[in-house]
Amino acid sequence: MRDNITMQCTECKERNYTTTKNKKTVTGRLELKKFCNRCRKHTPHKESK
Repeated sequence: MRDNITMQCTECKERNYTTTKNKKTVTGRLELKKFCNRCRKHTPHKESK
C-alpha cells in the first residue's frame, strides 16, 4: 500500500528528501515544508516522480 516518494524543493528544484505515503488515503501530490540545505532555509517541498 505505501509507496516511496521523493520530495523536491520548489525554489531550487533539488531533490532532498525521500518518504512514504499511503496511496489509498492520499490521492493528490504531497506538499510539506522542509529545510533545504541548498537554499539554507525552510521551503515547501512537493512530491516529484
